[in-house]
Amino acid sequence: MVEYIWAFLVGGAICFVGQMLLDIGKLSPVQVLVTLMIFGMMLDGFHLYDFLISVAGAGATLPITGLGHSLVHGAMNAGNNGLFSISDGLFDMAAVTFVFSILFSVTVALLFRPHGGV
Repeated sequence: MVEYIWAFLVGGAICFVGQMLLDIGKLSPVQVLVTLMIFGMMLDGFHLYDFLISVAGAGATLPITGLGHSLVHGAMNAGNNGLFSISDGLFDMAAVTFVFSILFSVTVALLFRPHGGV
């Protein structure tokens, strides 16, 4: 039960920061997306995001910061094998996220019709 509470608190805090960037910072959604991804990348670069995942589980892996963590973590792990393997490692850990996002988007686009006009 405690794992669910931590997942809710950490995931909620990440989403709260994103919402504050939208409302108070007046950033566009794309800018918030990039900001949160870079934040996740920086935390993983300093080896702090793994601790956050161990505490919060899905609360840390599901928000967009988790994708930034996956990209950097894969690149850092593959970097030990040489410079040219970094691009392979970059997408190894994040491939599932990309595939699921594309399949979900195509499914929703096929099932629902957008409304034209205002």
